[in-house]
Amino acid sequence: MRKTCPDISSTDNSCKVRSDRRRIVLWGTFDLGKPRVRIMRDALFRRFEVTEIGCDIWGTTRDKSQVSRLRMAARTLQTFLAWPGLVIRYLRVPTHDAVVVGYFGLFDVLAIAIPARLRGVPVIWDAFLSVYDTVVEDRAMVARGKTVARMLHALEKLACRAANIVVLDTRAHAHYFEAEYRLPRGKTASVMVGCEGVFAASSSDCDGVSNRPVVLFYGQFIPLHGIGTIVEAACLRGAERFDWRIIGTGQEAAFIAALIAAARPENLQWTEWVEYEQLAKEIARADVCLGVFGTSAKAGRVIPNKVFQILASGKPLVTRDGPGMRELMPEDHPSVKLVPAGNPEALLNAVEEMLQSIGAHEVLPDDRIGDRFARDVIEQGWADVIEQAIRTHSAGVLL
Repeated sequence: MRKTCPDISSTDNSCKVRSDRRRIVLWGTFDLGKPRVRIMRDALFRRFEVTEIGCDIWGTTRDKSQVSRLRMAARTLQTFLAWPGLVIRYLRVPTHDAVVVGYFGLFDVLAIAIPARLRGVPVIWDAFLSVYDTVVEDRAMVARGKTVARMLHALEKLACRAANIVVLDTRAHAHYFEAEYRLPRGKTASVMVGCEGVFAASSSDCDGVSNRPVVLFYGQFIPLHGIGTIVEAACLRGAERFDWRIIGTGQEAAFIAALIAAARPENLQWTEWVEYEQLAKEIARADVCLGVFGTSAKAGRVIPNKVFQILASGKPLVTRDGPGMRELMPEDHPSVKLVPAGNPEALLNAVEEMLQSIGAHEVLPDDRIGDRFARDVIEQGWADVIEQAIRTHSAGVLL
């Protein structure tokens, strides 16, 4: 029988332990379905001597935005029930330098804060993004001012206070946290998500590709992605020259289905799901890939994981402009076109311009944009954050 909270605890056996390696504990009820968590864990295991104490609450849940309230309550209860055992095991861990709490750690960071303080070590919380902003402002799943919204805001603020450093995916997100929760300078840091090695430039395995250019979007159907804008672009005059392929489902699936049923675009194909390992092949078959086009403030702050995957695969990208993307590419770049949010005409024009300037299935060369989220850069980013937390904690600085 499968355990309700699969144990993922381990120690770093991948390399010999050196005396100069920091010892850290990776603690919590991790969401291993998130590329962010997998990439972060990989970076930590390469740089530090890691003791991992945790369990995967979410297991194989594909789309967390569609989890029912009852199931969400069950997952929350599983988290609470897992804590006593995880805390006891933590208290038995040998001397270490820091504790890292991974995403989704809103509750976990509150549970480990006091035990870590008793051990005299700092806590680094990879918040990744704001749960309050996501649920209330971006997805509008809970109305602002409602009791649940106020509780989420209070919990996130308390979690920020409990951690020594709060890590986000972009500086724009870090600035949001500082302003929203009145956090002092030095309380936040940012490390880009990056992508896994399976996404690499390749022009192979493109069997079955249409004779016409293929424009690809994949991802959850959430407001941040602005999929309605993509469907509207596919229905504009001139868009019929391309095959538009959408992969995904989620919160806005019914709305998107209604749009497609009303417009009946013959050039658009919608597939609800492909396995994660298949995405690299789908990207390889596309001529232009799409990022996000949502109009919320959060949509401008993020750099979605798909952006890193597409760029690492050497494919042209069209996505919305915003402060998050400008951190990755402050200057114009031939393989990326940034467009205004929620503007289907601008999206279509960008696709047309990209296809005119780049040949079909041409793999773009590696360049400086890829260097900004390379594996060693992500690894160094996490190392810098942890060293900063250890230094400030040793100096007695309270943030």
